[in-house]
Amino acid sequence: MPSNAPPRAPSRALRLSHVVGVDDAPFSRDHRGDVPVVGTVFAGLRLEGVLSARVRRDGRNATPAIAAMISGSRFYPQLQVVMLQGIAVAGFNVVDIAALRDALALPVVVVARRLPNLDAIRDALLSRVRGGRRKWALIERAGPMEPVAGVYVQRAGISLEDTSALVSRLSVHGHLPEPLRAAHLIAGGLTTGESRGRA
Repeated sequence: MPSNAPPRAPSRALRLSHVVGVDDAPFSRDHRGDVPVVGTVFAGLRLEGVLSARVRRDGRNATPAIAAMISGSRFYPQLQVVMLQGIAVAGFNVVDIAALRDALALPVVVVARRLPNLDAIRDALLSRVRGGRRKWALIERAGPMEPVAGVYVQRAGISLEDTSALVSRLSVHGHLPEPLRAAHLIAGGLTTGESRGRA
């Protein structure tokens, strides 16, 4: 018997196809100064372009630098989601995900392979990092890490349901979404001559 109910609208996550994944490059323990950051632009599972910027190791310019890298690119008008591999880049240069969402008018999703040791991070920030109190406040403000699709996420401007569907759809080779896997590989090759480690 046919239903008179209107068709259900597709999940928002199904319409989120243009994603930029952001990861930083590896650096030596004694490195000081700037660290490269790579953004990979994907349309679905197809790599469309690569972006790059530099942020200060343990600094506080990650949010404006990433925002400028993305908004200044020709890909920006088509982008629908920003993914970060971790909430901090270049050591303890912590991203303000709410400010990044507002600057770009795009949802932001932080992805971590495993649940971070927040007690150790807090202790390190408060005892050893300049401006650590402010940086810890940004991590707290981003909300708790939530398990979805084999990883952990923090998010701004997107529901947990849509985040889970998006991560699942973009994760082909393991649990890490392809935009972040590609950013990780490219960032490694950029600084060391060849990508290393798990991706």
